[in-house]
Amino acid sequence: MPVKRKITVKEAAQRMGVAEQFIRVGLQRGILKFGYAVQQKENGEYSYHISPKKFEEYMGKEENEGEEAS
Repeated sequence: MPVKRKITVKEAAQRMGVAEQFIRVGLQRGILKFGYAVQQKENGEYSYHISPKKFEEYMGKEENEGEEAS
């Protein structure tokens, strides 16, 4: 089975239950450590990369923290 190479901003937002803009800004500011944003010099637009491995690790930590609070 092939390994998924990246997760889209839309997919990450849906799985986390947040807005896509939350993911974009978090990646741009380096707050969300499961990916990164790269700004293009020509037009100022951003491209995003979300690592499936780092995202799954982040989601696992987030789920475990939620269980501890229960």
